[in-house]
Amino acid sequence: MDLNLRKAILSNIATNDQDQLEATIVDAIKDGEEKMLPGLGVLFELIWQQSNEQDKQEMIDALEQGVKQATTS
Repeated sequence: MDLNLRKAILSNIATNDQDQLEATIVDAIKDGEEKMLPGLGVLFELIWQQSNEQDKQEMIDALEQGVKQATTS
């Protein structure tokens, strides 16, 4: 069976507007369900691909801070 998870996720959100995309992200994080992690990964991949170098550096900085906070709590 050829399951392309990335394509399935993109297909599920293809017609979503900004509010729906935000709700998807917020709900996935709030619920904390591990099954949502691949979808968040695909969304992050899209964001990363559309970002310039300055935006990428800001994301890395924020990620570093978040990792530090999460591991010291």
